[in-house]
Amino acid sequence: MADAGDILIDGVPAAPADLAHVALVNYGAYTSFRVEGGGARGLDLHLQRLEASALELFGEAVGEARLRDLMRRAVDGRGDCWLRVSLFAPEMSPRTPGWTGRSKVMTAVFPPPSPLAGTVRLQTQVYAREAAHLKHAATFGLIRARREALAAGFDDALFVDGDGRVSEGSLWNIGFIRGGEVVWPRAPMLAGVAQALVQRGLEAAGLKGVTEPVGVADLARFDAAFICNSATPACAVASIDAHAFQPPPLEALKAAWASQPRQPI
Repeated sequence: MADAGDILIDGVPAAPADLAHVALVNYGAYTSFRVEGGGARGLDLHLQRLEASALELFGEAVGEARLRDLMRRAVDGRGDCWLRVSLFAPEMSPRTPGWTGRSKVMTAVFPPPSPLAGTVRLQTQVYAREAAHLKHAATFGLIRARREALAAGFDDALFVDGDGRVSEGSLWNIGFIRGGEVVWPRAPMLAGVAQALVQRGLEAAGLKGVTEPVGVADLARFDAAFICNSATPACAVASIDAHAFQPPPLEALKAAWASQPRQPI
């Protein structure tokens, strides 16, 4: 975890008042990714995510140039690391929800995390994140879902709606393999950066990507499944509930992700 020296707010060491606000007011958005040699895969997508979130949550963009500058300050002098960039506003609270302005930017640097797992067994849970298209600060439901899945003997939770339509997982997106196709579920969810990077590289890896509704009742139509996030380019799904899958083409999926170049901050 980061210590106090690793956390900056608007490029300077975090003040206690700002940290108290972040701890007590659960309103904001963030993105996180691995930095290698001063660059990151999908940096353009992370910047777009932050700008869109700033506009929707606070009414004003931060500005790409400022975000890049604050990212560079955060990772200055480091090699490989994990960077989390968060947006918040001390003026925003349950009593002052109408505030509009430019949010503050909090950066936190950590050692690069290991991938989530080698394989996972997923438990379906009827759940949908609030404002699912945002990578927002409200993580109670995600942690609770993972905890319940672990208690039931699974590795993680896969979210479905009341009709059994698959959306996303607690910390990741899911893809299904059908022949030479990767099928991404069509449902309200966070558009993952790792998902987009895999999709961008599929053709070169000899695969095709499509998006369509996927229901729990459809699982038998697929050969395999995998999950992906910024720390985990591709991880095999061994099973969903009682339905077992064949191993997915992990090397091709990882190659699709790795084919996307690092973009300098």
